[in-house]
Amino acid sequence: MDALPDWLQPLPDAERMRAIDRWAIEERGVPSLDLMERAGAGVARAVERLVPDGPVAVFCGTGNNGGDGLVLARLLREAGRTVTVVCAGDPAKLSGDARANLQRLPGAAPIDLADASDALAHAGAVVDALLGTGFAGEPRGAVGEAIAALERCPAPVVSVDVPSGVDASTGVVTGLAARARMTVTFHAPKPGLWIHPGKAHAGEVEVLDIGIPRGGPRDAPIGLIEPAVLGLLPRRTALSTKFSSGHVLVAGGSRGLTGAPRMTALGAMRAGAGYVTALVPASLNLVFEVRLLEVMSVPLPDAGGSLVAAAAEIVLGRVGRADALVLGPGLGREPTAGHTVNS
Repeated sequence: MDALPDWLQPLPDAERMRAIDRWAIEERGVPSLDLMERAGAGVARAVERLVPDGPVAVFCGTGNNGGDGLVLARLLREAGRTVTVVCAGDPAKLSGDARANLQRLPGAAPIDLADASDALAHAGAVVDALLGTGFAGEPRGAVGEAIAALERCPAPVVSVDVPSGVDASTGVVTGLAARARMTVTFHAPKPGLWIHPGKAHAGEVEVLDIGIPRGGPRDAPIGLIEPAVLGLLPRRTALSTKFSSGHVLVAGGSRGLTGAPRMTALGAMRAGAGYVTALVPASLNLVFEVRLLEVMSVPLPDAGGSLVAAAAEIVLGRVGRADALVLGPGLGREPTAGHTVNS
């Protein structure tokens, strides 16, 4: 795959994000527990900025996303916040780093979803740490029930890495998905946070550096346009004229279809063309003169508002002095218009 241009920020999908994590852990020696600690700490800071006071409910799954939630629950409790941890599934299924953080959790143990109604009713914020970037499909069982509970809760939701139920690679939502006020995503934004319907579930997206070293895998199928793309646009200089910025011809229009060539001509002007000429049916020329104050208009032979074959000679005569020709917007379906194009 060709590398993305510099003005596109890579959006790694789930598979590529797993490869980046493996590279950091296996090749660069970054402890996975440290990555989880930084992830949880970053989300905890986001929760405190969004809702500085009041109880917090943290919904955890049984994977590493749930482990991130356990980290932030510990840090918020250590900071004096009232935090209820709700586990969607059996906590005994936690393993690895997630289990280590369950053992580090001070205070009350996680509760079942069935016992969470009071915590949700009083929560100032809810953290969605149910499903991570590796999820695809439809949430079911306890996780599906937990997402449904999040939907009913009026408190703002902060999602960990990706809203649960959203496919991080595609933005596809099959069934239920959390609707976040904010999503704190790790290392790089994921495609699903910028592609609808996932984008509509993500809310404000904050990208968090969790300590993955530079120099890792950067190949990605798509990217996010950055302001640097503006540097590619040609610039006008003190010596520029309207002709050095490009001359665009727009040939088309017919009775009842004057909008298309007008919008085309205006689009060319707004895109930066220095000179735009609209070649339009003579019987409709006044419409264009009134509506296109910055565009030159040239009347072409027509019959009843549709161009005739004789118009082609005038169009061809002007093409040599133009940089681009837009042929056909609003041309209509009259046979005479078709003859104009074929000529």
